[in-house]
Amino acid sequence: MWNKTITLAITGASGSCYGLRLLRCLLESGARVYLMVSQAGQLVLEVEAGMEIPASPTDAERYFGERFGGRPGQLRVFGRQQWTAPVASGTNPPDAMVVCPCTTGTLATIASGVCQDLIDRAADVALKERRKLILVVRETPFSTIHLENMLRLARAGALIMPASPGFYFNPQALDELVDFMVARVLDQLEISHQLTSRWGRDESCPDWV
Repeated sequence: MWNKTITLAITGASGSCYGLRLLRCLLESGARVYLMVSQAGQLVLEVEAGMEIPASPTDAERYFGERFGGRPGQLRVFGRQQWTAPVASGTNPPDAMVVCPCTTGTLATIASGVCQDLIDRAADVALKERRKLILVVRETPFSTIHLENMLRLARAGALIMPASPGFYFNPQALDELVDFMVARVLDQLEISHQLTSRWGRDESCPDWV
């Protein structure tokens, strides 16, 4: 019924617009989405997007569904301690998981293998089951600890994608920068999109010398 199953975690780093845009694009693509929002992520969503996320996963699922659409059953929202969720076990892993945006605190707990909540456990499952794990880290500057955690996770199979949009396409609005980053994530998930134009030389132009 669904072309892919993607776990999306929104944590408390600034840049919640990336996670929200990715959520909409995933639903529009026909993917089933397992959504989790950290406690700090709820606060940032309120500050940056004016969204007051209900505490109950069922109410939160209805809240996001009303705003982002999707077919019945396409979007599932799980609580931070909801250990019966499919993502908590390697017997029922999603095709891929994205943490967007990803705090350096979440980065650290995943790197250490300490599963304090369902987000950490879902990432742990993705790594051990060799499923794609994408971490859209949003922080600057990076400390030595941050960089070492990224290296450790990269060696374990995670894909580190700092929220670093490009400018070569001459963006005219903030939404274009958000779409650039979300497009790169969708490419890694092998989900087609029309968010941005592709880089490539115009063959009608002469070679530069």
